[in-house]
Amino acid sequence: MSRSLSRETQLRLVAVFVFVLAPHAAHLPWWCSGGVVAVTIWRVIAVLRRWPPLPGALRAALALITFAGVYISFGRVSGQTAGVALLVLMAGLKLTELGERRDVMFLSFLLYFILITHFLFSQDPWTIAYLLVSALLITAVLADISHDGEALPLRTALRTSGVMIAQALPLMLVMFVLFPRLPGPLWGIPSDEGSARSGLSDSMSPGDISHLIESDATAFRVRFIDPPPPVGQRYWRGPVLDTFDGRRWTMATQPSPEPETPLRLLGPPVRYEMIIEPSDQSWLFGLDMVDRNTLPLDAHFDPGLLIRTHDPVQARRLYTLASYPHYLLAPQLSRRERAHALRLPRYGNPRTHELAQSWRAQGLDDDGIVRQALAMYQRENFVYTLEPPVLGREAVDEFLFDTRRGFCEHYASSFTVLMRAAGVPARVVTGYQGGEKNAVGDYYIVRQSDAHAWSEVWLEQRGWVRIDPTAVVAPDRVEAGVGSALLDSGTLPAFLDPARRSSFRFALRARLDWVNEQWSRWVLAYGPELQHDLLSQLGLDGWEDLMIAMTVSLSLLLGIAGLLVMRSSFPTTPKDAALRAWLRASRKMAKRGFVQRPDEGPRDFTDRVAAARPELAAPFCRVLDLYLRSRYLDEPNVPMQRALDVAVSRLG
Repeated sequence: MSRSLSRETQLRLVAVFVFVLAPHAAHLPWWCSGGVVAVTIWRVIAVLRRWPPLPGALRAALALITFAGVYISFGRVSGQTAGVALLVLMAGLKLTELGERRDVMFLSFLLYFILITHFLFSQDPWTIAYLLVSALLITAVLADISHDGEALPLRTALRTSGVMIAQALPLMLVMFVLFPRLPGPLWGIPSDEGSARSGLSDSMSPGDISHLIESDATAFRVRFIDPPPPVGQRYWRGPVLDTFDGRRWTMATQPSPEPETPLRLLGPPVRYEMIIEPSDQSWLFGLDMVDRNTLPLDAHFDPGLLIRTHDPVQARRLYTLASYPHYLLAPQLSRRERAHALRLPRYGNPRTHELAQSWRAQGLDDDGIVRQALAMYQRENFVYTLEPPVLGREAVDEFLFDTRRGFCEHYASSFTVLMRAAGVPARVVTGYQGGEKNAVGDYYIVRQSDAHAWSEVWLEQRGWVRIDPTAVVAPDRVEAGVGSALLDSGTLPAFLDPARRSSFRFALRARLDWVNEQWSRWVLAYGPELQHDLLSQLGLDGWEDLMIAMTVSLSLLLGIAGLLVMRSSFPTTPKDAALRAWLRASRKMAKRGFVQRPDEGPRDFTDRVAAARPELAAPFCRVLDLYLRSRYLDEPNVPMQRALDVAVSRLG
């Protein structure tokens, strides 16, 4: 076999190379993409003008420059983006030394590996379709170079590749369903530092949540099993912030796998399924207040009743919870907990302290102070806006007494400080509020733009009670969504403004999101828990049953594949009735010692038999005559075929 590469094969490889690597241009630095494009252009010109490969010393120098460039850009050569950049650049340099078929094979297998790296950046269903097409093209290149001589016709190479991939799909499906699932997909490696996804963090300062309103990215999707609660009760609990430094709220309580926070659940529960997007944070969201008995196996409550997970959420995850809209949280508060929930910086925001202490001096109890603060927000000229003024060091004083323009974090922070200054234990809770029902599927979408902050105050005999001062200033924010509350502000993003959102685009977006939700539910979120539930319905409850089922399924598939391969080597029975009759006659002659040679026609074979065995000449010539007339001379008919069968049977 010649080991040289045809020009057509090389050009096909370059085209497939560009197709496979193209999506990475959106994730890598411009110089990486530019370097790959430059090498690709050189390769095309080299093929057309038959240039030799670059000298080995120059290739080595380019490899060192590439390695150094990645290290300088990222500070390392490992990790998600840096590792992919190095892999892509090295694959590009491989184009400079394509000379033999082994080089093409090496680069083709490298492209298979690069396909997997696309999952690090996107796991949407259209990404899978794109990668299937890429795999088809790479396999077609391998089929081409496995053929000796000139390049295969493109249609033949693609058909061969398609057949091979189609044969592998059943095995892939069996392995996907039955192979023991790990917690999270294999490609869920840690993201690079500084590339965390958009979402809530474990701290809050003025402007943090208002910045999230500009993102229409999905935070999670919710499918209610029971009737959903009213929109005013859809508070999705996230980090509880209980430490204030005068400007920023942070989480000070340490996660505990067995929190002592007492929780009494009241009334009927609301059950629902959630598909949460990757956040790189070790917590899950749930509707206030989650029943701890329904928490996922690897999750627990921290003291603030935030659902903590053992590992960060780095892939889409499906889990089922039950929540109780009515509850009693911590009816008793210890002295240490009370002191912590009242702690404020020694200095700062004096006007806020003075106002809160004046309410206490009036003889108001804790409930009265809460009502007095909410009445102030409602009575005074406070404005709910996406673009509040920048606040200085005395942020709470400036907001309450000067600007009075803010977003939910301003109201939650100022209210909590007022409560603590008045002697009422309080803390800030961040999360999401509301959610939009998808127009196609029966589920709700909670986006980053639904991020919200509210307060919790501790009241005697009532425990921790949710108080949302934003709902007093802008009731539409809670009842109808953030878009309705900001319609008159002139700063609403286009995706939240009904006037700028076309019905066609909205309907298309709803359908695409439904496809994404189904993909997430049945593929990306197919983890250990979902696999266990599915296999339990099939009667496979333990690891032994699972391994037996997988072994039997794989054995059946491999057995069927083996039978198909063996069948292709067996002689096929002809469909022509005359030809079948002639083959029967040939077998009878073979028993008499006369075997028809592959290069011997029916007439020559008959002459040879007649010369050797004169007594067989007449009956065998009769068979030959009927066979030739039935197959080549006359139109096939039943009487002639019957006469041929009779003549064959008389051969004995």
